[in-house]
Amino acid sequence: MPERLADNAVPTIPLPVLIGGGLILALVALTMLLLVFNYGQLWFQAYWSKARVTFLELLGMSLRKVNARTIVQARIMATQAGLGPDITPRRLEAHYLAGGDVPRVIRALIAAQRADLDLDFDRACAIDLAGRDVLDAVQTSVNPKVIDCPDNASGKTTLSAVAKNGVELKIRARVTVRTNLQQLIGGATEETIIARVGEGIITSIGSAGSHFEVMEHPDTISKAVLQRGLDAQTAFQIVSIDIADIEVGENIGARLQADQAEADTRVARAKAEERRSVAIAREQEMKAATADNRARLLQAEALVPKSIGDAFRAGRVAAVGPANGKA
Repeated sequence: MPERLADNAVPTIPLPVLIGGGLILALVALTMLLLVFNYGQLWFQAYWSKARVTFLELLGMSLRKVNARTIVQARIMATQAGLGPDITPRRLEAHYLAGGDVPRVIRALIAAQRADLDLDFDRACAIDLAGRDVLDAVQTSVNPKVIDCPDNASGKTTLSAVAKNGVELKIRARVTVRTNLQQLIGGATEETIIARVGEGIITSIGSAGSHFEVMEHPDTISKAVLQRGLDAQTAFQIVSIDIADIEVGENIGARLQADQAEADTRVARAKAEERRSVAIAREQEMKAATADNRARLLQAEALVPKSIGDAFRAGRVAAVGPANGKA
């Protein structure tokens, strides 16, 4: 009987094992309490918003120096807006670690979805990481904005162009643009739009026969500029170009003609002065030549009496008497 009781006895657990197991359970319980204390509110918020996230994911965010609240709130916004299950906490966390603005990207996606724009999460993240304001781009695509041409920041208030008749026109234009989300990455900015529109307006006015044509039909300038496709390879799409103001400047052609006439007069005067100087020099040369010839003549005349005397002394000339003609 004692042997049977010994066989049925419950084996005893050593005390060190019990202490170790208790410590492990206490450590696990403490860890769970810390997780619940730190992330319980976020977990419940995500759970009741149907944007579920685990405690291990929240702990991993903290270990990776990621703001868990930012990621969870962005996930909740995406879920409540119906953006789909593709926007996972891991993708949001990756964009956060890359230096992107996660909440702004989600708000931009929500705005694009409401406006029925073709914008996915990857493109929105790429736009954000490229340094562009993705939310402002979506808002500009929905609600176009107006750009002044020329830009007031440049210090100029009007564009100056000259028609074929030489009259100057000073024009101020307003360009309405919307964002082109497909070319926002790598596309030219507003400065390029302003420069191209200004160039197109100046070219169109320069090809007009008279400034009266431009003032009577300013819409022809707008249509001609729009047909040039100035928004190619830019981050914007030009909706319209409106001529806000036209002023008549000075008559550049008449001024240029007057300046040319004055220049021609100066050239003619210079040439006349050159000819006069040449004539005066020639006159002085002739006077010098005359004086030289006169000197030569006087020198020759001085030799005549000497030659006659030499002839008398040599007997080559006979003396003639004044009365009878005898020597």
